[in-house]
Amino acid sequence: MTSEVQQSPAFRRVLLKISGEALIGEQTFGIDINVARMVAQEIKQVHDLGIEVAVVVGGGNIFRGVSKSASGMDRASADYIGMLATVMNGVVLQDALEKLNVHTRVLSAIDIPQLAEPFVRRRAIRHLEKRRIVIFAAGTGNPFFSTDSAAALRALEIKADVILKATRVDGVYSADPMKDPSATRFDCITFLEVLEKQLKVMDASAISLCMDNDLPIIVFNMLKRGNIARVVTNEPGIGTRVCLERS
Repeated sequence: MTSEVQQSPAFRRVLLKISGEALIGEQTFGIDINVARMVAQEIKQVHDLGIEVAVVVGGGNIFRGVSKSASGMDRASADYIGMLATVMNGVVLQDALEKLNVHTRVLSAIDIPQLAEPFVRRRAIRHLEKRRIVIFAAGTGNPFFSTDSAAALRALEIKADVILKATRVDGVYSADPMKDPSATRFDCITFLEVLEKQLKVMDASAISLCMDNDLPIIVFNMLKRGNIARVVTNEPGIGTRVCLERS
């Protein structure tokens, strides 16, 4: 009985937000292919449960518009370079997934037909319905918007049930647990509390967009194998749920 409950998905369609830094591994820069393969295996595990999976991956492992490496650059130009970095990460993740025999499509907000399909909302939904994993690349296609905002926007466009925010810590804390040993973890927290306490869950525009449309976010540690599957099957004690009201 217990194993059946654990394997029963709590969601029909999810959007997984992964930072570009998650693909660095033990390196200081770029993409660790072994890490990309591990991430692909984790995503496949969720896909095999019958859940429709969309992914937004950042580009911070290659270039970030607000990083020191972009110092002195025009902000719009720097952001466009960052968007191209997300396309690179998306194609790497697509390759890793397809080596696991999982049909995957990269949809880009910037027109790069040799690498990715253009983003069309109905096409993205159709891919998901056909049991393909969809990777959204190039952010929103506009400068001054982060991949957090892109994740919130795309999740709403495809009518996802939840955003799964993959991080290096096991949830949302009252302070940075790496710096403050007394920081406490929340099992559940509201969008307003996140904004008022200025907690680093997602940027303020993404949080506001989710709050206005009642789209929950679950923040969890992706470094632990099997955690994505644990989140989507509602295993207790995994991550922090961010929603309109504390349950």
